[in-house]
Amino acid sequence: MREMTEDEQLVDALGEAAFRTMGPLTGLAADAGLSLTQLRVLAILRDRRLRIGDLAQYLGLEKSTMTGLVARAEKKGLLARQPNADDARAVDVVITDAGLEVARSLEGAIRDALLPLTARLPERDRRQLHALLEQMLR
Repeated sequence: MREMTEDEQLVDALGEAAFRTMGPLTGLAADAGLSLTQLRVLAILRDRRLRIGDLAQYLGLEKSTMTGLVARAEKKGLLARQPNADDARAVDVVITDAGLEVARSLEGAIRDALLPLTARLPERDRRQLHALLEQMLR
């Protein structure tokens, strides 16, 4: 069996990190009656309002898919659509008070689920990991 290259090892580690984070997040979302994508939308909209198209692009989804997802979350009272202040033809998606309450109630559970993944790292390495992830995701 051949040895993996550094790039292959990095991709393998990124994949494993994704699986180890997605599992708990999917479970927490399901416990709250949400899909993982709906959980992501609530997290994104906690501190901003976005047009449906921009939100779809941010999540890598088709606008039509995003429209359906927003409609389902509206029926649950988690999201609302509001006219865009700068463009009368555009509509923004905003989190409702109920959606914000759900997002806030999940913050601690998410922290409790994900922080153990870094528990063996010294504080300096945790800070460096955070900085590297921020740099990678920008």
